Amino acid sequence: MARHTSIILLTLATGSLLLAQNDPGPGRGPQGPTPARPLPGLNANELAWFNKGVEVFREVDSVSGTEPGAAGSGLGPRFNGNSCSQCHIHPTLGGSSPRVNPQVALATQFGATNRIPDFIQQNGPVRVVRFIRNTDGTPDGGVHDLFTITGRADAAGCNIQQPDFATEVRRNNAIFRIPTPVFGGGLLEAIPESTILANMAANSATKVLLGIRGRENRNGNDGTITRFGWKAQNKSLLLFAGEAYNVEQGVTNEIFPNERDETPGCTFNATAEDRTHLDQSRALDSISDITGLMHFMKFVAPPPQTNTQDPSVQRGGQVFTQLGCGMCHTPTLQTGRNTVAALDRKPVTLYSDLLLHNMGDGLADGINQGNARGADWRTAPLWGLGARLFFLHDGRTQDLAEAIRAHAGRGSEANTVVNNYNSAAAQSKQDLLNFLRSL
Repeated sequence: MARHTSIILLTLATGSLLLAQNDPGPGRGPQGPTPARPLPGLNANELAWFNKGVEVFREVDSVSGTEPGAAGSGLGPRFNGNSCSQCHIHPTLGGSSPRVNPQVALATQFGATNRIPDFIQQNGPVRVVRFIRNTDGTPDGGVHDLFTITGRADAAGCNIQQPDFATEVRRNNAIFRIPTPVFGGGLLEAIPESTILANMAANSATKVLLGIRGRENRNGNDGTITRFGWKAQNKSLLLFAGEAYNVEQGVTNEIFPNERDETPGCTFNATAEDRTHLDQSRALDSISDITGLMHFMKFVAPPPQTNTQDPSVQRGGQVFTQLGCGMCHTPTLQTGRNTVAALDRKPVTLYSDLLLHNMGDGLADGINQGNARGADWRTAPLWGLGARLFFLHDGRTQDLAEAIRAHAGRGSEANTVVNNYNSAAAQSKQDLLNFLRSL
């Protein structure tokens, strides 16, 4: 322990700030949708369920399934997107925001009359917006969908308005989030709670020295650790799928069976719009969409690391440890016993401890979710980082070095680590960026 601590304190003191470092940028694969990779070791039945999940993940929804090219149904009355793959697509299916924001075209698709909010840009990230407070000053925190189905050819008679986003932005009451990648969801779900807690307790002296604390978020009903979402607010992949389907696309389902907006004239389908098809005899024909989405996230593989033989990437991995980055972005955890062989006692190179950390006032959003408070964020897994286009919870930057520096702020647990980064030699900084872009 003492030796590890001395590395952090002593090897970085002679660094130089004179040379600029460059984010090498996204370098993995094409810039459009590419095939999703299943976890290695799936059996034939599991692979069939994965492929069904891919189909559902790509499905485009309209209000009642009548829009050409959008045969899925249940869209709206309010929504942010019309397909999971619309937002989770870069660098491959299950990833994050693409280079061209599809929400711009979606605003007026099929006759819709939505105004595009100023914070949605053609070359910016896919975003959802939450309001911090209600008009009476009480806490809000919920998602306020960007668009409505008003004016669409499949929503005759609906006449509801978008929220007044401009006013909420002026009041500093609007915060943004971008899509979290869902790679390796089954691996994350299969990590035992005891493993997460043991890792939290490990390297305690070094963490104290660095100012790193960390704590778990927990489910309010059964008390177990939650781990999905920007604030680790969701317990399971199935819950994650059900909530996203209802909140982001407006599709009611067997976990979230009620419309978020029940304005007369704007609800066109019986609920739940997504359901188990009890009239089908084949399992894959009978499953609900959220079950398909869950199996996609459960069985989709994380992107592999690239450029592992590059000397700069190898040095960057050492710098990552020396700076203290790995005290939160734990390189590897282990799954426990699992009924799925592909998930059973496997190493998970997630680069995350799945815990909440106070990231300071610069990244605080004022939203509480479970045990997470306004400045708390789950340590984001870093697999797939090499091809990411937008960084941090709101996509505020495309520069990886800027994203690192943004981890510092009043009250942030990352301040010492960021100071270590700022004090490091220019070559060490570049090696670190090259390493991160290899993930």
